[in-house]
Amino acid sequence: MKLSRKEVRHIARLARLGLTEAEVANLREQLSDILENFEMLQRVVTDDVPPTAQSIDLQNVMRNDEVDPSRPPTEILANAPRREGDCFRVRAVLE
Repeated sequence: MKLSRKEVRHIARLARLGLTEAEVANLREQLSDILENFEMLQRVVTDDVPPTAQSIDLQNVMRNDEVDPSRPPTEILANAPRREGDCFRVRAVLE
């Protein structure tokens, strides 16, 4: 399906896009190609394919929790721009 310049301008107006003539010509070609691809997909016979939300089985990938030793506070705070004791000092978020 080839789109006309008028149709591309209408789509651009709906999307609140201001397009130059060069952009209209470029998008006309690109959008027409996309629509042609969808037309090919519509011709695929899917009568024997059951509807599904997922094409593959879903499974959670979990790892076991492992306890690691913490780093010392001096190493953690070494690059902190501001600190107060063994804590990060940040600006107040709420008044």
